[in-house]
Amino acid sequence: MKKEKENKKPEEKKKTNYSNENREVPISPIKNNRSKQGKLNRAAGQRFEAKVRAGLEKMGWIVDKWTNTVDYNREGKTGKVVPAKRKYNPFKKVMVLGTGFPDFIAFRTNKIDNKESPLMKGFCEKCKKESFGYEITKGFITCNFCGEHILSIPLEKEDRLKDNQTKIISIEVKSKGYLDKIERDMCYWLLENNIFSEILIARKGKKRGEVEYIDFSDKYNKKQ
Repeated sequence: MKKEKENKKPEEKKKTNYSNENREVPISPIKNNRSKQGKLNRAAGQRFEAKVRAGLEKMGWIVDKWTNTVDYNREGKTGKVVPAKRKYNPFKKVMVLGTGFPDFIAFRTNKIDNKESPLMKGFCEKCKKESFGYEITKGFITCNFCGEHILSIPLEKEDRLKDNQTKIISIEVKSKGYLDKIERDMCYWLLENNIFSEILIARKGKKRGEVEYIDFSDKYNKKQ
């Protein structure tokens, strides 16, 4: 007898639910780690900026966030100061101020109006720069750049002519102290066009919690 062929029912294909409610999109662990690291780096950068600002204010500087940048033409080596582009904050749903370059602008006025503690000057061996200030203790003033105590001497006649003159500088905060080619070109343009008399680079020092201030002109000599 011929075996009767069994009528096999075709197997039903499993239906995949592609609805957005039940669909789980796998997240790449590498992409996830990069995202987390990026957030941590940005948060650390903001904390360091706040620390730099607080340190400058403690040294007597009036500090504000610089909201302009340089529209620089690398070919023609020309530029102009323009407002930094505003950015959209998706959490607050508002447009916020863009990141300017350099990060901060600071100014301070020398005044010789305190007879008990006249304005003095001193030379910081660490920063290799001259500073002006009032004596904190007999024979010592605070360095305008690193905040350390340095020996003070009375002002000479030519120095006293600087009374009530305001010095304006800018500060770019870089934890490692490095500027790329475009940033260096913008700094050269700002100095050559007398937008700022001095540009400092604030970086992390060798000791924990230390902030070092480097003169841009000293670090990036154009002749080099």
